[in-house]
Amino acid sequence: MTSTDNTTAALDSVTGARLMAVSTATLTTVLFKRGLRNTFLQGLRPLGLHGKNMVGRAYTLRYIPAREDLDGLNAFEDRSHPQRVAVEQCPEGHVLVIDSRGDASAASAGNLLVTRLQRRDCAGIVTDGGFRDSPEIERIGLPAYHQRPSAPTNLIRHHAVDVQRPVACGGVAVYPGDVMVGDAEGVVCIPADIAEAVAVEAYDQTLYEDWVATRIDGGDGLFGIYPLTDPERAQQFAAWREAQLPSYPHATRR
Repeated sequence: MTSTDNTTAALDSVTGARLMAVSTATLTTVLFKRGLRNTFLQGLRPLGLHGKNMVGRAYTLRYIPAREDLDGLNAFEDRSHPQRVAVEQCPEGHVLVIDSRGDASAASAGNLLVTRLQRRDCAGIVTDGGFRDSPEIERIGLPAYHQRPSAPTNLIRHHAVDVQRPVACGGVAVYPGDVMVGDAEGVVCIPADIAEAVAVEAYDQTLYEDWVATRIDGGDGLFGIYPLTDPERAQQFAAWREAQLPSYPHATRR
């Protein structure tokens, strides 16, 4: 599957469960091993995460700079306005990703649109701009990521032009159907065609790093265990891993 095929298909449940259990830090390392360096959206912070990862396919919306003769308040009376279309058509389990050109001087969205996405069972919303009504958005509970709060209305700075096209968000290329994962540190974009394989590797890497954490917490040094180059330590990890598999239901069997 390419990054633009099957863009509104639901994410496989096991892949989703794996991605819910891993960090963006681990994902960036796994992606780096595959040659992908620019996958972490820069400068964004979470609202409304409440301890859970955000996981879902990208549904994209693109803004260009507003123009005074086109972007009055009556623009939203048009039912084909791309911003409103995006909110009403973003599929269940997807993440609305808004290209705001990194401009947070006016809002990319507010609490009413975010509430609508939540009621439609979307997985989250991401912009490299800012949200208005940010305290309310934080209380709503839908995972939301932005650059900073921004009270001015959207139309002052942004003109919505299209949906479901490749966009830039936080300096990262995001294609419709790519898989977005967010945690307390930020958001990673995983190309759609490798999402399943990346999820498998990241989940297994998390299991390994949990073992490393127990060893370091117990007083061990880094050499030989991180990375795992010592044969004796490798045997210890293999035994620990086998014993812990019931706690990691989506780990690969060896």
